[in-house]
Amino acid sequence: MAKLYFHYSTMNAGKSTILLQASYNYIERGMQTFLVTARLDRRAGEGRIASRIGIGAGAETFTPETDMAALIAARLAEGPCACIFVDEAQFLTPEQVWQLARVVDDLGVPVMCYGLRVDFRGALFPGSATLLALADEMREVRTICHCGKKATMVVRMGPDGRALREGAQVQIGGNETYVSLCRRHWREAMEDAPAPTEE
Repeated sequence: MAKLYFHYSTMNAGKSTILLQASYNYIERGMQTFLVTARLDRRAGEGRIASRIGIGAGAETFTPETDMAALIAARLAEGPCACIFVDEAQFLTPEQVWQLARVVDDLGVPVMCYGLRVDFRGALFPGSATLLALADEMREVRTICHCGKKATMVVRMGPDGRALREGAQVQIGGNETYVSLCRRHWREAMEDAPAPTEE
């Protein structure tokens, strides 16, 4: 039975690597997959999912205006597809997550989403919040803080090397911008920042 999956973590945990490996497993067994990623993230080039360890694959892209159900239905009209993989799932809108749930329920195709759970301020991304609410299965992809504990938070670093406490929720970047930390070290870096308030 098809399910909606949410594989979540903080930055640099290997989510894209796991996605690409899972897709490869299907392809190796003669099945087709459909890869989708956010157009916003062009670090590996537009329409490409890439891992820090050097592997990558082409993908369709989505924007906040994309009808995910229509995009997937168009792909399914071209031929069989065993699984849909969505990278950078934190950038999905809540409505797009509902569209993916309908793909699973109504079309019987599994959808595996990979993304961040929280932003640098410790707030849920809207897409991630909706995935946490709707996913049939959730799996944490673990990475570690510099102290060796599990990292669950991320800080955005400014040009001066200090953690930023304010800014837009979305800013594309990698190791030069973001550092994954355990909650205690995130609190220290953020000077024990209070929970963010709605703007």
